[in-house]
Amino acid sequence: MRSKIVTALVVAGLAAPPAAAAATSPGVASIGAASFTKAGSTVTVPEQGACSAAGPTSTTAEAVTRPGITFGGGTSSCTPSKSTATGKNFELSALVPAGGPRVRLSTFTVTCEGTQTQTNATWTYGGLSGIANPPSPVPAGYVSPVRKPDGTALANAVFNIQELPGDGSIGLTMLRIDFLPASGVTGSVRLGSTSCSPTP
Repeated sequence: MRSKIVTALVVAGLAAPPAAAAATSPGVASIGAASFTKAGSTVTVPEQGACSAAGPTSTTAEAVTRPGITFGGGTSSCTPSKSTATGKNFELSALVPAGGPRVRLSTFTVTCEGTQTQTNATWTYGGLSGIANPPSPVPAGYVSPVRKPDGTALANAVFNIQELPGDGSIGLTMLRIDFLPASGVTGSVRLGSTSCSPTP
């Protein structure tokens, strides 16, 4: 199993919000969620380990296994100034019947922290297999195709998804896996999301 730690940092300066911009939700984090359909059967994993500065401010998630996917549990904590979610032992086997790889991630953490002058969002992961590691630093919205041995793309793994509305807040998703038609699966899986705003 390939194992690598990657850290991505997003910094947003405090600015006046544009009239059309929608601010991110302050002080939230979650381990992830999934919703996908294969052969007419839908698999849904609701939001795992979700926390919010408005409550619940901390959550412990137990392992959840559904056909084709496992979230291994984790923890989250949220305050008005800092939000963190940590997950472990994720496995996606939904691509295996189509000849694709088994995707595993042994650990991952997302954090968003706000001060009076700026916000910082970071993420790290370790023990990734089934998806090629992204470059470091990771560009925003970096796409790493998940392929069969013959090169057919079955899904797109999108790393470092950023939402920067322009008001100084940040929304960050570490990884989203979008299934492609060749997989016979529709839907997506999301891992590691957080957002925060500058503190008063």
